[in-house]
Amino acid sequence: VQLQASGGGLVQAGGSLRLSCAVSGSIFSFNDMGWYRQAPGKQRELVAGITSGGIANYADFVKGRFTISRDNAKNTVYLQMNSLKPEDTAVYYCVLKSPTIVRYNYWGQGTQVTVSS
Repeated sequence: VQLQASGGGLVQAGGSLRLSCAVSGSIFSFNDMGWYRQAPGKQRELVAGITSGGIANYADFVKGRFTISRDNAKNTVYLQMNSLKPEDTAVYYCVLKSPTIVRYNYWGQGTQVTVSS
């Protein structure tokens, strides 16, 4: 299974970015997907997740600003990030959870998001 994330970059506070993660080597529609992030000196934290059935959940710190979605025809999961804040600066990782597995068991390589004030 391979996860290829893209879409990171440098943006000013208040701006938007859309991350994409293309998945190969798995029956995408069967998998729960998510996004984690890790800021320098901080622990990795779950940002958002979406089930195989399309039910989304979010960390409190991104609710109302970020939207996770998936396109099963394209084997791709997205993270639309609006109203970005400097504290959103982190490496963002796409993750996949195989059916019957409790935790996310596949990770992408990460994409850097930097929000300037």
